[in-house]
Amino acid sequence: MESRAVVRIALMAAIIGVLGMLPGVVLPIAMGVPITAQTLGVMLAGIILGPRHGALAVLLFLFVVLLGAPLLAGGRGGLGVLFGPSVGFLLGFVPAALVSGLVMERLKSWRVFAAALVAAIAGGIIVEYACGVLGLMAVARMSLLQALVATAVFLPGDLLKALATAFVAEASYRGYPAAIASRA
Repeated sequence: MESRAVVRIALMAAIIGVLGMLPGVVLPIAMGVPITAQTLGVMLAGIILGPRHGALAVLLFLFVVLLGAPLLAGGRGGLGVLFGPSVGFLLGFVPAALVSGLVMERLKSWRVFAAALVAAIAGGIIVEYACGVLGLMAVARMSLLQALVATAVFLPGDLLKALATAFVAEASYRGYPAAIASRA
């Protein structure tokens, strides 16, 4: 891997960490799973860096968090995050970035904004929610219906994050076309 790729991966991991510094909103219906800006970073990782490097950026971020860095919303970090109700969402960051990147690659012929929006929804919402629902079912002992209802509160905000991701991807591409890995 060339050094430029390593720098982009590290920078994206840092961006995801910085997004965790924004205060999260905890809703009781979701068993303590906070609404955060970090899924925006996960969507961007796959779309900007591509599937492989995007997933590596998220893995790097999660590794640092598991080492104890308080980079998750609310200043959380350490191995304890693997035992809370948000574990499915956290572990879902990796496949979410991977799928976002894969979808972005598949939609090369589409305009950047449209491709990024579809990719962000596919990875950052559909895949992320699937993992989050499974985590809530396992850790919070919710039924499938309860977990789906609990995650539904996140949908409006995540749709806004998907739109923001598409705008950032479009602006990045216009300013520097090589910024989007699948378009370079």
